[in-house]
Amino acid sequence: MVIFPEDDFGQPEGGITMNEKKTHEKISHLRRILDDSTYTVALCGSGMMEEGGFIGIKKQDKAYDIENRYGYGVEEMYSSAFYNTRPEQFFEFYKNEMLHNAPRDTPTGPALAAMERDGKLQCVIDSNIYDSPRRGGCRQVVNLHGSIYQNQCPRCKKKYPLSYIMNARRVPICETCNIPVRPMISLVGEMVDSQNMTKTTEEITKADVLLLLGTTMASEVFRQYIKYFTGSHIVIIHKQEHYLDKEASLVILDYPMNVLPKLGYGEKLRISFQFYYVNSIFWFMWYNCPRHKTV
Repeated sequence: MVIFPEDDFGQPEGGITMNEKKTHEKISHLRRILDDSTYTVALCGSGMMEEGGFIGIKKQDKAYDIENRYGYGVEEMYSSAFYNTRPEQFFEFYKNEMLHNAPRDTPTGPALAAMERDGKLQCVIDSNIYDSPRRGGCRQVVNLHGSIYQNQCPRCKKKYPLSYIMNARRVPICETCNIPVRPMISLVGEMVDSQNMTKTTEEITKADVLLLLGTTMASEVFRQYIKYFTGSHIVIIHKQEHYLDKEASLVILDYPMNVLPKLGYGEKLRISFQFYYVNSIFWFMWYNCPRHKTV
């Protein structure tokens, strides 16, 4: 296993600091692993939300603050039982804490999409509910715990956009059935969708390289799936280290948004677009120059 910490600054050597040298080494190492991979699967954990500024509702200080403000514990409110019996309080909590405080977009999503376009990423398994990889441009995504962008009536199955939930004064009601619309996410006490579980297991079984982004080998969500991995390399990119990570081939102690964009995937597309853009401006200016216009 190779571990590359982010905070080794060292002394300048030949105009390049030790930190810059280590950064180059770890990016190069990861790039070689990905280039040699026959099938790469990324697992996105809660660290992906943290890099976007989201504070998990189960964090001790956050959970304590929520319980003081709402009078109920996080696990009680974030449950199907609470949705069914106290919908008004459920949606007050859900909209305030989960939607209005949603993590901001980071460069991780577009970087994953660039890897996918270049054929270096075959599937993303996202345990978060904010659908960041898909918003960044990824197409092959499994939303293990659902998505805030998927909402429907439990009875007639009519679908509603996120804006309908956000703009409801209190409880978003189905226009046909007059019952609360259900966010299609896994709440506390609910089983993960069986199709998503099967797809996740299948993808990890096929993987040659497994990328753990914002999570570790000790993940409560992913460790039951990681045991099906029989490929070549497990690579972990996460801000925090765990002793079980020694089983990985490469560990980079940083946020994914500080690592993945530096891999260079999608550069040809970006350069081609820039050339097209500059070339278009040149010809537009040339054509509109007075001395090139016919009288």
